[in-house]
This record gives sequence, structure tokens and C-alpha cells, in this order.
Amino acid sequence: MLDDRLIALIEKVSLKGVPLPPDVQVLDPLRGEHAAEVGRIVRAFHHRFFHDDAPRTLMLGINPGRLGAGSTGICFTDTKRCESDLGIPVKGLRTHEPSSDFIYRVVRAAGGAEAFYRDVYIQAICPLGFTRTGPKGTPVNLNYYDDPALQRAITPFVEHWLRTLIGCGMRTGTVLCIGTGKNAQYLQRLNDRLALFGRIITLEHPRFVMQYKARHIDTYIERYLAALEAAKG
Repeated sequence: MLDDRLIALIEKVSLKGVPLPPDVQVLDPLRGEHAAEVGRIVRAFHHRFFHDDAPRTLMLGINPGRLGAGSTGICFTDTKRCESDLGIPVKGLRTHEPSSDFIYRVVRAAGGAEAFYRDVYIQAICPLGFTRTGPKGTPVNLNYYDDPALQRAITPFVEHWLRTLIGCGMRTGTVLCIGTGKNAQYLQRLNDRLALFGRIITLEHPRFVMQYKARHIDTYIERYLAALEAAKG
């Protein structure tokens, strides 16, 4: 079943042995402070929504951040949406992430979690996140493309990850890329070299929408819904 294949893949993902820049830390929620709870959430999510063998359309974000996938193990899902929209209780931590807010508005507009995940699987180009110590001495999110050395170091890992993820049961005709800037550029270069997908549709990142285009949020939700419909063609 698709759920078992995805769980097995996610649980073994590791950057061990990859020569990362010395000031970069890996954000791996399945091996972090709340590892047991995150593992339970990840398994519950996949068993609930992917216990079949139907192929899914991939939506690919950047990499996990501390308040979304970094807290639940589920891409673009903070603890608030995990409970309210997925029906999966979370113990011991509470997060609110604007990007998750937007994505789950899309999920609801598409008919709710059951209907949405029946056709879509959201993941990240890099399934593990990164942090760097900020000026106040606390960890701050770092995207894989923010540091050229980091991007070069993880590229072989990303290539293997995407090939394996697709092999679990993903459609390859169209992929939806979340992020119209550097994330889309990087995915396009990978696709030009590896021919993973027939077509890439790029979508504005939810954080951009929530931070700068909140007055037009319905327009961006419609763009996401239109892209999902186009991916079926």
C-alpha cells in the first residue's frame, strides 16, 4: 500500500554522511525533541489518507520549517491544522504557521482533507530542513538554496530522494512546485537533467501570499485549485 511505502521512505531519510557547511544544523522532526509524537502523527496521517494504491499528484515545497513540518512531520501542517483539519490530536507542542493556514484553506476549498489527499501528496524538494544560529543565539529557518555550499552538498541526496518518492506511486505527468523563485529554478534545473516530470506548474508560496497578498487570498486559492485541476489533464 502507498501509506506503508511512504512511511518506510520518510522514516529512513537521513543526511548522515552528507558534508554540510559546519554552521548548518539539520531539522529532522523524526529524530528531534518530539520524535515519538511526530512519528505517531506521521504514521496516523499516512494510514488515514493514503491506505490505497492510487497514484497522487506531487506538490513540492522547499524544505521543512520549524513550525510546520518541523513540528508535525507533515508538510505545510502545523499542530493547529493537524487537529482541526486532519483530526489527528497532538500532544506536547503547539504551533501556528501562516503557510499552513493558507494550504488548508486550499484543502477545504478542494472538498476537505479526504478529497484533497485522495489525489494529492504534498512533500518537499528536500525532505529535511535546516537551521542556522541567529544573532540572538536561537535557531532560525534556513532554506536549502540560501547557502550555495549547502545546495551543492544536498543535490545528490535530493536527486535520490525525488526518484525514490516518485517510485512509491506518484504521477509524473505534472508536478506542482510551491514557490515561484529559487525553488522553481532549482527544480527546473533538476528536471532538465533528470527528466523526472513532464511539466512543472509553479505556484506562489503560501508565506508570500499570507504576508504580502492577504487581501487577495481568494485569488491565490483559485490559482491553486486551477493548477490541481490542470494536473489531472
